[in-house]
Amino acid sequence: MQIFAAEQIRAWDEYTIRHEPIASIDLMERAATACYDWLMEHGYKGKTFSVYCAKGNNGGDGLAIARLLSETGHRVTVNILEFGHLGTEDFQANLARLHETAAEIRFISEAAAIAPPEPGDILIDALFGSGLSRPLDGLSAQLVEHMNASGHEIISIDIPSGLFVDKSSRNNIVVRATHTLSFQCYKPALLLAENATAFGEVHILDIGLHPDFLKTIQPTYQWIDAAMVRSILKPRNKFSHKGNFGHAALVAGSIGMMGAAVLSARACLRGGAGKLTCHVPAAGYNILQTTVPEAMCIAEPGEACITAITSPEKYDAIGFGPGIGQYPSHAALVEQLFQQARCPMVIDADGLNTLANHKNLLHQVPPRTILTPHPKEFERLFGKTTDDFQQLSLAMETAASYRLNIILKGHHTFIATSQGTGYFNSTGNAGMATGGSGDVLTGIVTALLAQGYSAQQAAIAGVYLHGLAGDLAAAFISQEAMIASDITDHLGNAFMQVMHG
Repeated sequence: MQIFAAEQIRAWDEYTIRHEPIASIDLMERAATACYDWLMEHGYKGKTFSVYCAKGNNGGDGLAIARLLSETGHRVTVNILEFGHLGTEDFQANLARLHETAAEIRFISEAAAIAPPEPGDILIDALFGSGLSRPLDGLSAQLVEHMNASGHEIISIDIPSGLFVDKSSRNNIVVRATHTLSFQCYKPALLLAENATAFGEVHILDIGLHPDFLKTIQPTYQWIDAAMVRSILKPRNKFSHKGNFGHAALVAGSIGMMGAAVLSARACLRGGAGKLTCHVPAAGYNILQTTVPEAMCIAEPGEACITAITSPEKYDAIGFGPGIGQYPSHAALVEQLFQQARCPMVIDADGLNTLANHKNLLHQVPPRTILTPHPKEFERLFGKTTDDFQQLSLAMETAASYRLNIILKGHHTFIATSQGTGYFNSTGNAGMATGGSGDVLTGIVTALLAQGYSAQQAAIAGVYLHGLAGDLAAAFISQEAMIASDITDHLGNAFMQVMHG
């Protein structure tokens, strides 16, 4: 699924109107019907509603929803922002239709005209949609603050009013919705943590926009779903042997942190690597041999931490960083790895911290490398940003500039690729916010790289499978009780669900 900016959304509407063809007011009716159907199917049948509209096309959607509700016996009050001018043509047409129903219509031309909603009313926010280009102020802002302070449940249509689609809305006055009913595709603003208090639960409603439009445009961002991952993963040939699925290596662990190495190793094996060799310090040798018997193990120089790596050139993929700790000798270790390895790498955890502390090493990162920072690690590596949109842009610029791939971990983990495309992940849950979850991801992505998937494919499939395994684990044991091992334990079911539906 594509993720579109405001201008692209407008263009898709216009393309549909021209090529279906369909009148714009009929497309508006289609959108309103989708919202009405969602309300009836999700427990709102028989409720009472206060609908808030400005005079643009988002307001027109709100008027149409109000009419459908009133025609089916719901008590509806419609509040229209009044600035002394007519609305759009479709708004005015829907207003005329609404006058034929029992809905109560109020016009708000000053703050004194803002009345509290009736007790129990569900508030429908249809004030401003995807086309908003400046922060709300004056009466519009006062109305939004009134809605937010009401204590009532709010359902926003298209996008919460006051929220920009494709730039930061930080410090703006924005509707704080319980649910957002958005049309056809995700918008970037609905995927970023800084807007989480605004959009609540997001629901994408199919309103039948013309599919041929997708052939005319290359979006900056895409949505990772099961279909995309299914197109990446290759079924195994029945005559395969372990050599067909690559020899992965993990450089992991230090004294007191061998658990990270174990978690990553188990995930790498469950991720399908044909063979795995773990490079660990002497202190971790017995631990790895005991806990992950399927893996080979090399005790490297250094008792507490690894100080050198044996023969990194022989592997098909290397995962570096889980549990290695922060030691001064790691800079030389990273330099050796970059100079001698001949395969793609995944760099995580204290591997990233080593790069952050020795930024000259960033220029030596081999092509096809995948970095897996969380936002704070990203900041230490590439600098502070003022908002989530700026961080996305910096990730895209950095990935292209250094010819690497960045997995920026979060609720909708973002992947910036060396090819200049960005992907948001659709799987995962808050139960995965637990120690060791990132180590599991490193193991999975390393396994996919070892099997011959490209860096972009390994990042996309690895992130999706990691999140899906977390979702399956949460369904089985709850988000609250989840630990990182549970993600690995459900990885097999995640593969089965993707590859076999």
